[in-house]
Amino acid sequence: MHNAGGSGGGGSPAGNDPARGLTYRDAGVDIDAGNRAVELIKGHVRRTARPGVVGGVGGFGGLFAPDLTGYRRPIFVSSTDGVGTKLKVAFAMGKHDTVGIDLVAMNVDDVVCAGAEPLFFLDYVGCARLEPGVLAEIVRGVAEGCIQAGCALVGGETAELPGLYQDGEYDLAGFTVGIVDQDKVVDGSAVRPGDALVGLASSGLHSNGYSLARKAFLEVAGWKLDRHVPEFGRTLGEELLEPTRIYAKLILDLMRGDGFHLHGIAHVTGGAFVDKIPRIFPRGVGGVTWTDSWEPPAVFRLIADIGKVEAAEMYRTFNMGIGMVLAVPAAEAGGVVAAAARRGYPAWVIGETVPGGQSMWLVRRG
Repeated sequence: MHNAGGSGGGGSPAGNDPARGLTYRDAGVDIDAGNRAVELIKGHVRRTARPGVVGGVGGFGGLFAPDLTGYRRPIFVSSTDGVGTKLKVAFAMGKHDTVGIDLVAMNVDDVVCAGAEPLFFLDYVGCARLEPGVLAEIVRGVAEGCIQAGCALVGGETAELPGLYQDGEYDLAGFTVGIVDQDKVVDGSAVRPGDALVGLASSGLHSNGYSLARKAFLEVAGWKLDRHVPEFGRTLGEELLEPTRIYAKLILDLMRGDGFHLHGIAHVTGGAFVDKIPRIFPRGVGGVTWTDSWEPPAVFRLIADIGKVEAAEMYRTFNMGIGMVLAVPAAEAGGVVAAAARRGYPAWVIGETVPGGQSMWLVRRG
């Protein structure tokens, strides 16, 4: 877990003493600091343990033995993703304990779109100079995300790459594997005209569109991250660092526990309504989103107002308050909305599928 091999751990150069030969630390890589970081994160990793985990922290590879009982033709579903420029806000705020949740969310909420249960997760942290305490905060967030998703954190890598990254900055990547029986794969092929589109509320921007959001707030408006924004009831920085909502357990409960028929599941990330949701439509099926069927959070309205961003651009860039869209039989839509709400996820019927060409039309009914 978080091996410190050729890429090392953290620490600062000790300086070049002509009386002795160069060391790896002189070049900017401190393996001892990497080992200290591993010790700091072991407790966070242990919190994510679930059936199937084999061994502990510190091996060369994460071991996982899946329980295939009840699976006739198991299929593994994988995903990899990052957090994007939301990290710039974390750097500026000096707050690193939530971006790990975002990292997990971006991956597990992709694999659950196929109906798969996330099994395990791995992370990668690349930086110029690793600070063990910062790594521990990052991994604490990763562990929290794994707990929310029900998967285990089984491995990771920390790469200290002086000269490639700026001091005080890092990049994150995540990798997850889930499992689903072949006859239960959700691939959108069951979507038919007349299905209802149920939208599950997002927690805000999630992890997409931050380059545009930062440009609007920080450059055009000239706001500071510590500015209190009445519409948010907190500072701009706190709003921008709100963790991405994780839907994996909810969706599995809707399918397995409640028995709802989810014909298609779309994770609303980059590309949003225009590009992402049509992915679940088979040939000959399109969709209509009623944009007046829910109220987008204030952060989206402010971005549009400050940046004079056109509606079409907003709905192609941001989730607009809808983090996941489910295509379900119309007769089940009300039940899905109620079941999601009982579990703490506000939801609305936000549209329907129609005969068409795998496109999404955005309309207002009023």
